[in-house]
This record gives sequence, structure tokens and C-alpha cells, in this order.
Amino acid sequence: MRINIHHGKAIFLKSRLMLWSVLFLIILPIQAAKGKDAIRVGDFSSSVPGSLLPENWEALTFKKITTHTRYMVVEDTHTPVVKAVSDRSASGLIRKIRIDPEQYPVIKWRWKVTNIYQNGDVTQKSGDDYPARIYITFEYNPEKAGFFERAKFSAAKLLYGEYPPSAAINYIWESKAPVGTVVPNPYTDNVQMIVTQSGNEKINTWVEEKRNIFNDYIRAFGKKPPMISGIAIMTDSDNTGEKAISYFGDIVMEPE
Repeated sequence: MRINIHHGKAIFLKSRLMLWSVLFLIILPIQAAKGKDAIRVGDFSSSVPGSLLPENWEALTFKKITTHTRYMVVEDTHTPVVKAVSDRSASGLIRKIRIDPEQYPVIKWRWKVTNIYQNGDVTQKSGDDYPARIYITFEYNPEKAGFFERAKFSAAKLLYGEYPPSAAINYIWESKAPVGTVVPNPYTDNVQMIVTQSGNEKINTWVEEKRNIFNDYIRAFGKKPPMISGIAIMTDSDNTGEKAISYFGDIVMEPE
């Protein structure tokens, strides 16, 4: 499962690239976050156990992927969280929201995985699955793009009616790569993978995470980030053909 930036119709000959592209097009800015208070992007703890979708979040599925990961709000340690069950499957949940990463650079969340993938490998297309991932997409701004980039994104807009985001960061729970590793997605340099947890040392344990998206984007892409256009969670196992059960807690954006 990967996010991609469109390069015209030829790119869609591969289902994996199509999947990333469709995800980019779905996560479009429909709600602007304003003010300096913390933004509860994923207020899962306020959800009702048994519901399939937390408030403001949507299911994300793809034409080429017929087996979908199952999501449900459950109670864990007396708190509602999102449970993901993946069995050689791929789908996610997304929140469409527009956030200025310079004003709200800090993202906090917690997650728990019950296993890692034996064949997971962030550097290989065949291993591009994760028991838990959180990714952030960033807006495309035609006013700051060069001629060839504008042509590429204009072609995508003609095909889908909207500009796709320009880039994405994935925070992942990887199988083998060391924590802190930053590498491009095997399918595109416009998606940078950041290993936040790795291996099985902390499985079955709730782990609190805190990242500075603004700094991470500069580290990954070498320049300041544009506006955030969306945030998603996903547990996928379609490439490795394995299984996973994972949990996602609240996701919060904060000022520095």
C-alpha cells in the first residue's frame, strides 16, 4: 500500500502505484484547522465501542485490492481505540484536514502491535507492509512548481478532477530497519518512510509517540513543508501475505 504522485496514465499500469495515487486524491483538504489549541485529529477515545468509523474519519478502499483490512472501535485498557485486523489485506482510515505544519509541527499518538512481519522490508516493494503506520500528506501548490511538475500535476487533475498532494511522510512500525531510518518508499521518492518503531521488543505494549513533522519533512525532503492535507492510519499485509492485529490510540497535533 503506497502513496504516489501521478506521472500520467502510464503510471497506473501497476496496481500498487494506482493505490498510492488514489489515496493521495482522496485525502484532500476539506477542513482547515485554525487557532493555537491542540487539534484532536483522531479523537478515538471519544468514540463508541462497536462502531466501525470514528467521527470525522472515513474508510479507504481501492479497486485493485479486494481483501480489506477490518477496522472497529473497541475498548482496550478501559479506553476506546481503533482495532485493525489485516489478513493479506489492505485498506485504511483517513481524516481529511488542512493543517499548517509550521504552526502545528508536533504530532502525538499511541499505538500497539501484536506482531511484526517476517517478510517486511522497507526497502523492497515485496516488503512494503506494516502492522501499523501513520502517514501525512502535503498539498501541491502550482504557484511554487516548475514547468514539468505543473504539467505532471495538471495531467493528474484532468484524470481525477483534483490535484494530488505533492509528497507524504509515513511513520512506520518496521520489521528490521533501525529506528530513525529515513528512506524513500520503494515506489517513489515523493513518499519518505520514517521508522518510528522496529522489531518485536515492544509488541503487545502501548507505545507513546511524538514527532516534529516540520523537522521530519526538512530532513526527508530538504525543504520546508507545504500545508498538510490529510492524515491516515493503516495496517496492511497484501504484499507480504501475512497477518496482523494492531491498535491505534488518539492522534493530536500541537504547537511547538
